[in-house]
Amino acid sequence: MVPLAEILRPKSLDEYIGQQHLVGQGAVLRTLIESGNIPSMIFWGPPGIGKTTLAMIISNTLHRPFHTLSAISSGVKEVREVINQAQQEEGSILFIDEIHRFNKAQQDSLLGAVERGIITLIGATTENPSFEVISALLSRCQVYVLKEFDEQDMRQLIDSAVRHYASQGITLEVKEYEALMRISGGDARKLLGAIELVVNRIGGNNIVIDNKRATDVVQQNLAFYDKQGEMHYDIISAFIKSMRGSDPNGAVYWLARMIEGGEDPLFIARRMLIFASEDIGNANPNALLLANATFDAVSKIGYPECRINLSQCACYLACSAKSNATYMALENATSMIRRTGDLPVPLHIRNAPTKLMKQLGYHEGYKYAHDYNGSALGGFAEQEYLPQGLEGTKFYEPGNTPRENETRNTLRQRWGGKYGY
Repeated sequence: MVPLAEILRPKSLDEYIGQQHLVGQGAVLRTLIESGNIPSMIFWGPPGIGKTTLAMIISNTLHRPFHTLSAISSGVKEVREVINQAQQEEGSILFIDEIHRFNKAQQDSLLGAVERGIITLIGATTENPSFEVISALLSRCQVYVLKEFDEQDMRQLIDSAVRHYASQGITLEVKEYEALMRISGGDARKLLGAIELVVNRIGGNNIVIDNKRATDVVQQNLAFYDKQGEMHYDIISAFIKSMRGSDPNGAVYWLARMIEGGEDPLFIARRMLIFASEDIGNANPNALLLANATFDAVSKIGYPECRINLSQCACYLACSAKSNATYMALENATSMIRRTGDLPVPLHIRNAPTKLMKQLGYHEGYKYAHDYNGSALGGFAEQEYLPQGLEGTKFYEPGNTPRENETRNTLRQRWGGKYGY
């Protein structure tokens, strides 16, 4: 039986849901596709947002031979077989799902064919390609970031499922959407899989889905619903949330689940490295040091011994004070930039490497902080560092932790009431 997600897979860009920043009218990727001249590329984004579908649409639109490999089950031998076949064709596209799981040797085997234009490579990954794809291959590919589906995208998917079942003589009414969206987590496959599961379990020609019914059916059939390893993403989420919630017991349990399931230890270590800055930050700067040391240790040691390093770090991070203040400071500054645009750098803090720049006033009036080491505040001279119009705008608000309260007091002494510390 063909899954609903496969039945509803779009065949053209006009049917494709989401990613309008890439494939909307006039968008960069759509323009390339319409020109018929596409580069090798890597699609980076969460699961179930249309990476594979987009690759297939590109092939269909350009009428190119399409080959697909999964990095989970394919190796150098399979790559070479495809390359040999592609040499007999024109304009072949090779799509590699989970390309981040290819090791260096496997990725190296692609280089020559990509360089000579024997294949156009399209890779899909849920991991940052800067970490997972070798630089030689990455430099030959354009990286496109695919975004999570928003509520409007998800409703479009649900509506397409309703129309499909209507064509099969089944009246499907979705009275409430929240549970389906929560269950799917923004993953189109999981959303359509949940709808299909509810329809099949209830049966009949008139089906109503509300929040309770969707939740009950999926929970009762979780193993069936979560086939194809989708629980991978749920478990890493549970792991992160346990550490964020300061529960070392929950953290080490979900860590053990990942280890027993054969999860890549570097994937786990990388998540903890991100967590150390995003969720702990300056509440405990040592967290980042330990997480970085753990990543290094895991790289050197590997399984089985590195599981001990992972456990040490996970328990430390879970027990640490928490603060997302530095993360939110960046988010606040980014939001301001998107509202105000690229404001000019104040003249006194501009670089002035030439005589003309100095004549124009670049660098004039700049106070070199180290010239003020004798002041009571130690190496501090008050001056403006933000563009005109943003003076006094506060982006960074230290968290309410002992270490960050010390930071707040220091900022208050230096800046007085300027930033409201």
